[in-house]
Amino acid sequence: MRLLIVEDEKRLALSLAKGLTAEGFAVDVVHDGVDGLHRASEGTYDLVVLDIMLPGMNGYRICSTLRAAGHDVPILMLTAKDGEYDEAEGLDTGADDYLTKPFSYVVLVARVKALLRRRGSAGPFPVHTLGDLKVDTAARRVFRGADEVTLTTKEFAVLEQLVLRAGEVVSKGDILEHVWDFAYEGDPNIVEVYISTLRRKLGASLIRTVRGAGYRLETPR
Repeated sequence: MRLLIVEDEKRLALSLAKGLTAEGFAVDVVHDGVDGLHRASEGTYDLVVLDIMLPGMNGYRICSTLRAAGHDVPILMLTAKDGEYDEAEGLDTGADDYLTKPFSYVVLVARVKALLRRRGSAGPFPVHTLGDLKVDTAARRVFRGADEVTLTTKEFAVLEQLVLRAGEVVSKGDILEHVWDFAYEGDPNIVEVYISTLRRKLGASLIRTVRGAGYRLETPR
């Protein structure tokens, strides 16, 4: 899943990004409120971690503007303030949760995962079954028949993008955007490496290459 961090304390923002990336998320970071609103409005994020005190535009305005425009992306607000009034104001503008600095990184990760689970529970069932392939996106487990297949974090993330759009062609760019992040400057052929690994672990016929377009997950028989 792809997260956006809008935080002007650069050391904190980069520390959070590093930790959340290690948890398996693709993470983008901006340090200005106006940039944060623009990026969040693109609609490509599964969750936004949003500081309140930001240059350009504060978190309250960003949140209320997103909600007024119909964006329902989960928003976890961060602030150095405390007190019931601040929390109420943040939630009134449409935030889904609220965390006061200084906070435990473990608590932040737990809040992020809880918000994502809550969002997922309102959408498609998290266990996807395609023939004898079963992918549990909540538990992050994959089975082929009765056998569990062990995947790395990135391998699972690539497979998840294909599973969520099973039967459709998913471009290499789409996979890079959701599994890595906008700042990735490495070889885009890294996607082919992961596709090759998934074919080896799950079966060569499972993922079909559509020349010039991308990849399609076939329904296993």
